[in-house]
Amino acid sequence: MKIALLIIDMQHLFVKDAPVYPDLSRACEYINYTARLLRDSGHLVVHVQDMEEATSAAPEKLGIIEEITQADGDRYIEKMWSNAFWNTELEELLAEQAVGLVVVAGYAAEHCVTFTFNGARERGFKAAILQNGILGEKPDSVPIVARDRSLVSYTVLDYLAQLSRLE
Repeated sequence: MKIALLIIDMQHLFVKDAPVYPDLSRACEYINYTARLLRDSGHLVVHVQDMEEATSAAPEKLGIIEEITQADGDRYIEKMWSNAFWNTELEELLAEQAVGLVVVAGYAAEHCVTFTFNGARERGFKAAILQNGILGEKPDSVPIVARDRSLVSYTVLDYLAQLSRLE
């Protein structure tokens, strides 16, 4: 089973220009560690960028923040809607790569993270949210999403990634 990590909206416009909760540096640490272990095992890392503000925001504000590590082989999806599957090529990309598990991380827990998680489930993918790898607009956003959605830790993902090497 192939795993895809979707890193949602970790862009200057959203996470640098407004308060985020609980902690940007901690979430980036979890996201980067998970992305590295998945890359090292041949799994997919996808950066999803919200371009809805593209006409009114400065181009540099739409870029991925420096705290998120990008690597050769990472894929990029631009979206106009909260659900990264809606009117994008994401579903086709995941199908081409034979992805069975979608892990969602990034910003904002109460919007794009949740809607993309739901979009993955609606399309028949197993889905989970990266524990400690999401941010929200409000202090209670992450705890509420974590309470109501499936979470996965990087240690479990490491185990699954190693298992998939044996297949």
